[in-house]
Amino acid sequence: MGLLKTLAKETAIYGISSILMRVLTFAILTPYLTRIFLEEQQEFGLQSYLYAWTAFLMVLFTFRLETALFKFASNHSNKEAVFLHLFKITFGLSAFLTILIVLFSGSIATFIEYPDKQSFILMFAGILFFDTLSALPFALLRLQSKPYRFAIIKMVNLTLHIGLILYFYSILPGSDIAMYFPEDWGIGFVFVANLTASIGTFLLLLPTVFSSLNSRSQQNVSTDFSSTVFQYSWPLVIASTAGIVNELIDRLMLKELLEGGLDERMSQVGIYSACYKIAILINLFTQAFNYAAEPFFFRNESKENARALYAKVTLLYTLVACIAMGCICMNLNIFQYFIGSSYREGLVIVPVLLVANLFLGLYYNVAIWYKLSGQTKYGASIGVFGAGITILANIALIPLFIQWGRYGYEGSAWATLICYASMLIAAAYFGRKQYPIPYAFSKIFLMLLVTVTYSAVFLYMQSGFDYSVIRGVFASFGLILILFLMNRDTLRTISK
Repeated sequence: MGLLKTLAKETAIYGISSILMRVLTFAILTPYLTRIFLEEQQEFGLQSYLYAWTAFLMVLFTFRLETALFKFASNHSNKEAVFLHLFKITFGLSAFLTILIVLFSGSIATFIEYPDKQSFILMFAGILFFDTLSALPFALLRLQSKPYRFAIIKMVNLTLHIGLILYFYSILPGSDIAMYFPEDWGIGFVFVANLTASIGTFLLLLPTVFSSLNSRSQQNVSTDFSSTVFQYSWPLVIASTAGIVNELIDRLMLKELLEGGLDERMSQVGIYSACYKIAILINLFTQAFNYAAEPFFFRNESKENARALYAKVTLLYTLVACIAMGCICMNLNIFQYFIGSSYREGLVIVPVLLVANLFLGLYYNVAIWYKLSGQTKYGASIGVFGAGITILANIALIPLFIQWGRYGYEGSAWATLICYASMLIAAAYFGRKQYPIPYAFSKIFLMLLVTVTYSAVFLYMQSGFDYSVIRGVFASFGLILILFLMNRDTLRTISK
């Protein structure tokens, strides 16, 4: 079980950066911005809307070459040459797409109904370019098992980002240089801070790029290597695009399907996005886990007990994710204060989205088989299947919830849950046929059932008495104890 301890150690180190980034963003930026724009929820909605488009484009910019790096460099005798080859492709592709966005920035601004925000589009072009150039060096650090350097650079990025936002909204308005900035930028200063942090991050990663430029990296890889990489990556691009559809298309569809004027619709998008940030707290562990797990899985795929190891990892992931989901649900009266009061009307969607995001994390685990086996076409098919469900469910449920006299974004939350549950089932079904892994699905299902039931009962009972922090904490410890007792045999084998 030494391998699991290695995975746990790297997950913890990656968590220092990824979890702290999310926590600080949630604990500082979300409360800060939702209060800065307390009566201008449409500004917060515009931020979420633009970042949703950026997530789509990021897939095209990177072309999922960071996963290709794990696949083709893990067991390659010349990792530096593989990295350098992929980095050249990334640079050329991202430069081409960035130029296109800059040339058509005015038309893009008009298309999204914000013709006076062309400067925002230009800033996002820069963010995309530099974030793309940073993606492959970050992947190389993960492949080289250098989580400390990875974590430090991520934390510098976050510190710069948060520091600039606090400066722009708290210090700049009273300074002499305020006259040099547009008065109507509003949420735009968030994008300035992001662009600056993205540039700084790439500069910090340049030594990693330069360190790969040695005599060995100058050796050409095989002539058909680019074709092989493309065949591996393009289904991942489709799968990732579909994944972004599942995660973020609701913001775009809410803008189109909700009733009222543009500001009113974007205000609802802002409320939905703010409450969604509470729900994705469960992804803190998922993100840290994925940073360590993906290269870990590739490094150990040739080992005799690899598939049993993958099953054990998924069981442990479920344990931690269930604890996170239950603790957030049972302390929602505390977490609500991390968003402005005018945004809290949307808290009803948080439990639904917590379950949805737990299913998403399980999907990432269960779907690893198509990357390991090179059958990425299945990933594309499952992703497109999920995207179809997301789109159809949003089209059906947003108007339906409005008709019922409820908030339209409740329909989006349930659409997300339906989508991720369906994708998890599909990945497990095809994986069982194509790349059998002995997952303990009965135990996983039992943990999910216990957590959801326990949390639902607590939330129902909570409505009948005054909430207290002590009661929520004790309820959380009760759930943790139950889940640990259910997994005591598994935990005992790992601790040896």
